[in-house]
Amino acid sequence: MSVDCLFCRIIAGEFGTEFVAENDHAVAFRDIHPQAPVHVLVVPKQHVAAFRSRRELDADGMAGMFALIDEVAKREGIDQGGYRVVTNDGPDAGQTVFHLHWHVLGGTPLTGGFA
Repeated sequence: MSVDCLFCRIIAGEFGTEFVAENDHAVAFRDIHPQAPVHVLVVPKQHVAAFRSRRELDADGMAGMFALIDEVAKREGIDQGGYRVVTNDGPDAGQTVFHLHWHVLGGTPLTGGFA
């Protein structure tokens, strides 16, 4: 845990953030500035700064994070119609919290994506 990291503090329960889902390796909670009707962040419990640092997670940690993305999509009812999973790596990509996280977006047709 990094004491200066917002997501580490959320994971530690400092703000009373409600988790949409959780497993041994990751937590999921709603984005405070949603960009779609469903906008949930999936965050590894281990502090990893960005996607480029993902090798700091062991195979179980990585698998647990992706399993939680699947679970969130099912719980939110977006697993059949489709959803977007996005991560930003570094400030030039728009990353503002430097703890690896995935945005799970859906609940409406998403436009402006990449083919």
